[in-house]
Amino acid sequence: MGGNDSGKGYSYRGSGTNSQGNHWCSRDYGSDAPNQNPYHYSNRRDFDGSYYYSNPDGSTYHNNGKGDYCYSDPDGGKHYSDGNGGYSSTPSSSSSSSQEQK
Repeated sequence: MGGNDSGKGYSYRGSGTNSQGNHWCSRDYGSDAPNQNPYHYSNRRDFDGSYYYSNPDGSTYHNNGKGDYCYSDPDGGKHYSDGNGGYSSTPSSSSSSSQEQK
């Protein structure tokens, strides 16, 4: 698939569908991106409907297909939701140490 997706700031490295019918895609955001191997995948709804993003800024996002998710920000903080309105967050070690200095 390759090529530049004009105006979007990335080019496709590749994409496809595995033997179970689940989609994956890898993109190139350039040499300045902290994560040099960003990709995502999504599983068919009849498989489990989950999806995962490894983003160019170093963050990740995983949704289990039932509404529960975990987002890891670029600084290492973790943010969770249980899909029922429950939410929790764990700050990164760098943000917790800066809070201690205040």
